[in-house]
Amino acid sequence: MDENIEYLQNFEKRVQDELLKLCTSYKMLDGVLLSSEDVELRWEALALDYMSDAVAQINEYPTVAVAWAGYMGMAVANLWDKDWETHCNDEYRSLYGEAGFDDMDEHIVRDIVGLPLASPQAKEIEEMMRRCAYSALTLIRHEDIQPQSPMAYYTFARTVKVMYRIGAAIELKRLGYKFEKVDLPMA
Repeated sequence: MDENIEYLQNFEKRVQDELLKLCTSYKMLDGVLLSSEDVELRWEALALDYMSDAVAQINEYPTVAVAWAGYMGMAVANLWDKDWETHCNDEYRSLYGEAGFDDMDEHIVRDIVGLPLASPQAKEIEEMMRRCAYSALTLIRHEDIQPQSPMAYYTFARTVKVMYRIGAAIELKRLGYKFEKVDLPMA
């Protein structure tokens, strides 16, 4: 295996493990990353548009560039739960707020997830996304990667992919989903 791919896979796993542990410590998750294949696959369709927006923000607003992916994961998970057949091909820009990418977080929380922005639940989500983004950015900085290099881009891409998963898992838990052990009959 190419050492860069192995490095990126290991980095992605470390970021995911760290953010999962962080979210679990704040009771936003229960030690497992809830997921759906539909939601996971949707990242692939949205990632390039998201990366285009986020990379433009990374120097001035690094926390936003990382955190908004978590909100996007929340939106996709919520739409999956509501009516996936209707929403499975929604355009990336449907996640934009009135100010485009800049207020995507508020649009998702208020208009898609359906929480008043001043509600305790919305504030808790905002704080968790901020904590996760700070933690993820700290992990990136500790890697001592040359800024604006191809490796910096790929590391950032892996990080926002994890944030998307974290956001989706938080929303799935909020909606009442959970993992349950299923005993399958022996053949």
